[in-house]
Amino acid sequence: MRVFVTGASGGIGSAVLPELLSAGHTVVGLARSDAAASRVAALGAEPLRGDLTTLDALRAAATAADGVVHLAFSNDFTRVAEGIAEERAAVEALGSALEDTDKPLVFASGTPAVPGRPSTEDDPTPAEGPMAERARTAQIVLALQERGVRPAAVRLPRSVHLRGSAYGFAGMLIAAARRIGVSGYVGDGSQRWPAVNRLDAARLFRLVLEQAEPGDIAHAVADEGEMMLAIATAIGDALDLPGSPCPRRASASSGRSSRWTSRRRARSPASGSAGSRPIRACSRTSQPAATRADRRAPPESRT
Repeated sequence: MRVFVTGASGGIGSAVLPELLSAGHTVVGLARSDAAASRVAALGAEPLRGDLTTLDALRAAATAADGVVHLAFSNDFTRVAEGIAEERAAVEALGSALEDTDKPLVFASGTPAVPGRPSTEDDPTPAEGPMAERARTAQIVLALQERGVRPAAVRLPRSVHLRGSAYGFAGMLIAAARRIGVSGYVGDGSQRWPAVNRLDAARLFRLVLEQAEPGDIAHAVADEGEMMLAIATAIGDALDLPGSPCPRRASASSGRSSRWTSRRRARSPASGSAGSRPIRACSRTSQPAATRADRRAPPESRT
């Protein structure tokens, strides 16, 4: 199968490309820069220069392909609305090229948070918050089955990790811990985050591309709910740093994102919005340094 992949040089794309190639597929990867094109070529795929705004190139690549995996999204989170609009136009262009072909179009989305239980593929894509319009984009993609396309969505959890990689949520926490000298968590650390290894997620993208029925949704989740305290403890153990709870406050931090997690909201798949209030950055002085043994104990057991 000849597969066109957007976001081919990114964190997920750089794992999806080798997975597709190892299964015998030919891959064309969208690359927005010369450096990205070099990374795509080094992985063994054919680079195509362009981005989500080069709609004619997207249509041509999709027309020439036997299937499409869409992973790209704007890296500029200071212009989220514009990034969502660009993605909407891009997937509509891809869909128009695949109309009446029964070819697969696999779209990367996110797992929803559901109060009181882990979410499943039967739950709707989240339609609230600053990324709510991406949920509408996902609905547009899945509706392409009415136009002779075979669309499917792979929902990724908050943490897509790989040993030695700085990509994603876990990488942000590791970098922040190194920067400020503590491994932080919010409140008592009971918030839960779903997670998956990047290579497992890549394998699921391939399987969905090859096997999914029109409108299928697949959750790329291996760990349904890792506690933030456990994540912080593992990071602290690896870096030989103490753990520290980050106090909450009612208003969003005005600090830059280079602080621990100045505007990030922690959501739990098991408890919905629990722990989702904005938080203040951790600091070396937010709590006396704990010993390695203390870090492994729950906060309430410390003295």
